Amino acid sequence: MCYAHETNLINMTRNKFTTKEIGNLGEEIACKYLKNKGFAILEQNYWRKWGELDVIAKLDEIVHFVEVKTVSYETKPDLKNAVARGTWRPEEQVHKFKLKKLYKAVETWIADKKYEGEWQIDVVAIRVVPRETYASVKYLANIIE
Repeated sequence: MCYAHETNLINMTRNKFTTKEIGNLGEEIACKYLKNKGFAILEQNYWRKWGELDVIAKLDEIVHFVEVKTVSYETKPDLKNAVARGTWRPEEQVHKFKLKKLYKAVETWIADKKYEGEWQIDVVAIRVVPRETYASVKYLANIIE
């Protein structure tokens, strides 16, 4: 299941941003998006040396381990052109190696919390234009069945 959404949830006015700042911005946007969709955010940036879970959220008694991938653009037309051409899709960065690390982190979280319910791994792919306070959000639910 995939949902696309455009938003102007951000408020940044500088011209240059570090990769870390863009990643943090993406996670902030993802959390706002998920909350707007009714999710409860349980935790952010659950980190172990073998992997990190960006966002852990809950909806309808299911825990969602959400991987957030963010790409930034200089202008809104740049972003729109990239979408139209299908180039540099952030969700493509959730590859086999990344999934292996995610699974290990998920297993650790489940053991730490003694969680026994249903869970799934989702991806929130964000394309952002920080200078223009604009972002598009694509939600990919349950990427592994």
